[in-house]
Amino acid sequence: MSPNPAEKTCEYKIAELEYIADDAPNLEAITNRLSAMRADLPLLEYVTSVPRPSFAAAEEIIGLARQIIFPGFFEPQPPATELNVKFSIGQTLARLFAALTRETCAAIRHDHVRYDSLCSNCYQQGRLTAMEVIQTLPRLRLAMASDVLATKEGDPAAGNHLDQIILCYPGLFATLVYRLAHELWIRNVPFVPRIMTEFAHSQTGIDIHPGASIGTSFFIDHGTGVVIGETTVIGERVRLYQGVTLGALSLPRDAGERLKGLKRHPTLEDDVIVYSGATILGGETVIGARSVIGGNVWLTESIPPDTKVFMKKPELIIVPNQGGS
Repeated sequence: MSPNPAEKTCEYKIAELEYIADDAPNLEAITNRLSAMRADLPLLEYVTSVPRPSFAAAEEIIGLARQIIFPGFFEPQPPATELNVKFSIGQTLARLFAALTRETCAAIRHDHVRYDSLCSNCYQQGRLTAMEVIQTLPRLRLAMASDVLATKEGDPAAGNHLDQIILCYPGLFATLVYRLAHELWIRNVPFVPRIMTEFAHSQTGIDIHPGASIGTSFFIDHGTGVVIGETTVIGERVRLYQGVTLGALSLPRDAGERLKGLKRHPTLEDDVIVYSGATILGGETVIGARSVIGGNVWLTESIPPDTKVFMKKPELIIVPNQGGS
């Protein structure tokens, strides 16, 4: 008679417990070692009763803002009437304000506790900042409308399906998160803007630093692998394709503090198009208006307006396949 599967599972569990029991002295020794290291590595831990900003809270803020900017698209139950829409926006706005206040306060308090700076009324500061960001939502909604239309105009695959763009396009989602995070960034809220854009990065493969400055009617096609650095400046109606890097030149090891706050990333003026795989580096690099940068181009120098930059066509080698791969 074959053994009962449940009995077999039980045997495995017992064996697993015995294994853990045998290793308990080793685990205790490692625990002691790790605890002893704390005094030498204080920056690698956060042991305090003060709450810190979190990815879960940032995701909540993004979700609520998304519902407000695109009413009816992302609610669990879409509003059925005009009256419901107003009620839904008001209710979601109140939740967003509460979440923004909570996370902004947590970020400010975390900064004070972590770096021993004087507290300047964290709650009041966080609440005022949250309200300032809330007041930018009408402007952000107009900016996102321009981004949706730019996507429709720039991608034939979208057709006339604006709903598809709003629901499905990763570039639009990454841009939405960036625009909201940027409002927190310019108000010197620590941690939360980076947490938000890193969440979008993890979801889309698009890495936009919240400190970048990006104009309206912005379109990222496909998007995977796009990197936009902190001091990048992008004008109006700019289009980027997948794998584009707007980055900094290689810096010496001690440059972190010395170059902090200086412009290290390029400027793209209005109506620029950058095709897939292109890399544009350096704070003094300016791509002039209406220029086109071809795929896989590497640029560290400025380009005047109305210029096309392409790689020389590579030489292809075509030989018969003699039965091998």
